[in-house]
Amino acid sequence: MNDFVIEAKQLTKIYGKQKAVNCVNLHVRKGRVYGLLGRNGAGKTTIMKLILGLTSVTSGEVAVFGQNIRGREKRVFPRIGAIIETPGFYPNLTGTENLEIFAKLRGTAAPGAVKNALEIVGLPCKDKKLFGKYSLGMKQRLGIANAILHDPELLILDEPTNGLDPIGIAEVRDFIKRLSSEQGKTILISSHILSEIALLADDIGIIDCGVLLEESSMNELKKRNSKYILLQVSDVPKTSLILEREFHTKDYSVQDEHTLRIYDTSLNMGEINKFLVMQNITVTSSGLCNDTLEDYFKKITGGEGIA
Repeated sequence: MNDFVIEAKQLTKIYGKQKAVNCVNLHVRKGRVYGLLGRNGAGKTTIMKLILGLTSVTSGEVAVFGQNIRGREKRVFPRIGAIIETPGFYPNLTGTENLEIFAKLRGTAAPGAVKNALEIVGLPCKDKKLFGKYSLGMKQRLGIANAILHDPELLILDEPTNGLDPIGIAEVRDFIKRLSSEQGKTILISSHILSEIALLADDIGIIDCGVLLEESSMNELKKRNSKYILLQVSDVPKTSLILEREFHTKDYSVQDEHTLRIYDTSLNMGEINKFLVMQNITVTSSGLCNDTLEDYFKKITGGEGIA
């Protein structure tokens, strides 16, 4: 049995002649923060709507908590909190009054749920300011407060830092991390801002033009896109053995039958090359590379880097 809270298989959504989501296979693991990264219009919001049943699936399937939501809404939805696009609230009511209404609609019974949610996102309780007078950042904060009001197991947050100032972004990032690390919540978050996803996510999915180009853990992605020595040789297995036995490192990866990446850049490559030649191993090339995450995103999306 897998530990995926969300699992999409060949998920597709077509509007007219346009494929907004094209055969996406998505895997969000329990208790982790999954960052869905892509430009505006890449298909991030549509994927979230498909997961939540807010728009119909053209083909493929998506399971949440191991089951399709359709027909099981009353059992599944109380376990999910979400903010999709611009939050909708009553403009003539205060933030507290809005949340109190949503708490009653949901049947949220926990005492102090509204106050606690507002405190988490940094909004005052019992404030007299009407929602219609809120700034974009305040509206976004209230939307997140509404999403966590009923203490859900799964959070789906579409661009949750949109409109926030740098301090607000850092605060939201910190509380999202705490929800995951301290309370074990599973969080799917979308963004077009690379730096935010890199700081926040445990796992990442890169989407472009409706196609999920890659899924990876953030640690693995960072490791593959940092300083490393690219070594091309005639005998990879023998070279691997020499690196471990003679140079006492396992901090490398095999790329193909002739190529290795050595991540321990403190090693003396002159000595390594000399030793390899003495062992009748041909060294075709050896050099230091310094790829960045932004370079990688630009490469696989075939265009300009993400902000």
